[in-house]
Amino acid sequence: MSAVVSGFDVIDKSAPEPIYRQIIKAIQQKIDTGEWRVGQKLPSENDLVAMLEVSRMTINRALRELTQQGLIRRVHGLGSFVAETPRHASLIELQDIALEIELRGKRHSSRVLALTTVEADAEIAGQMGFPVGAPVYYLGAVHLQDDTPLQLEMRYVNPQAMPEFINQDFTHITSTAYLVKQFEPDEMEHIVRACLPDVYTCEQLLMSPGEPCLQLTRRTWKNDQVITCVALTYPGNRYDLGARYATNQYRKR
Repeated sequence: MSAVVSGFDVIDKSAPEPIYRQIIKAIQQKIDTGEWRVGQKLPSENDLVAMLEVSRMTINRALRELTQQGLIRRVHGLGSFVAETPRHASLIELQDIALEIELRGKRHSSRVLALTTVEADAEIAGQMGFPVGAPVYYLGAVHLQDDTPLQLEMRYVNPQAMPEFINQDFTHITSTAYLVKQFEPDEMEHIVRACLPDVYTCEQLLMSPGEPCLQLTRRTWKNDQVITCVALTYPGNRYDLGARYATNQYRKR
């Protein structure tokens, strides 16, 4: 038996399909038809339990899978919201996130968390080819799309190659846009990995501790020296990374 409660299709408990799958499909339909729009808050778990007369564990499983699919995002202490279609970034191009966002008709903004000179620790020194303790510029920033955090940027810059970097206002220009104007890279290295966010990342990107992240680490060279090394971290359900390229090695000669 099935019915409708407050505009929500109640699941059919006698059907062979698992209850949590029926809930997932019902929520997917509301999102697909536009009844529930991007950014709209979903009913709370307690409300869904009462509306659908199912267990909290069943509701939690459905919401967890919808989060993994990127259809909703869950913000600790605030609830679940309809997610925007994940952004798609290229792995083989140097792209400015502000331009990516604006080309989609959205509004980019940024918060500068830190812009300072630090001493390179062993990891950064190794990445940039500097002695441990050498001075490097550091920029920490969060990039937002329509006020939703989309990227955490943690960037180190060679101060000898880019001496004016420390004096820029990175709320008005992104570091990528600034650096691209200063030099044309000879070589870039991209490494992508999946990870779980630490407390700092959760705070800046408004994520729950268990949500997966995508992290792109990029090094950029000019004249055989590393100019910048940056870690770009994205909520996994708001962003994806990919590439398309010619497969020359398979062509017949």
